[in-house]
This record gives sequence, C-alpha cells and structure tokens, in this order.
Amino acid sequence: VQLVESGGGLVQPGGSLRLSCAASGFTFSRYSMRWYRQAPGKEREWVATIDSAGDFTNYADSTKGRFTISRDNVKNTVHLQMNSLKPEDTAVYYCNARSTWANYWGQGTRVTVSS
Repeated sequence: VQLVESGGGLVQPGGSLRLSCAASGFTFSRYSMRWYRQAPGKEREWVATIDSAGDFTNYADSTKGRFTISRDNVKNTVHLQMNSLKPEDTAVYYCNARSTWANYWGQGTRVTVSS
C-alpha cells in the first residue's frame, strides 16, 4: 500500500497550490479519502473528506470556501486545491485512505505560506 503526496512548496499569501495524492496497492474506489495537516508544534488536524464515489465532501471550518477536495477513481488519485492561502495554512499535509477495515497514511508534503 502506498499513498504518495506531491505538490507542496512555498507560496505567497493569497496564492494557490494543488496537492495530489497517488494511491496504489489497494482498491482505491472503496475508500473515503481525507487530507490532514500538521503545523509546527501543533497536533495533526483534519482538513477535508471526500467519500468513496466522490459524491460528498466535507471541510474544516478553517478551509471551507478556500479548499476543494476531489478524486479520480480511474487514476487512483485525490487532490486538494488550495486557494487564498494564509500563513496559518503552513503545515505538512497528509493524505489518508480510510475504510471500516483499514486506515492508510502518506508521508506528507510540506506547504509553506510566506512572503
């Protein structure tokens, strides 16, 4: 099982980034997908969820209206489009695959929002 995040980097406040997570080694379409983040010195926090079919999404209040989660069950990828980025969005972002029988994590991709 692998979850490989990409797309992180340094961006100025107000800018955008698109994170991707490539999944392999499991039946991707049977898992809901989530993004979490962990800022320096803070606990990991949930960012967004998309259900297995891509029909339903949910967001943390801090990201609602700025971030969009999406998935492609043919390419086995999940994305997080992040707009209007703020310095407080600086964190390592993690991809998570979850079902009733399993819970997988990626290694994370770092996002830094700074001028």
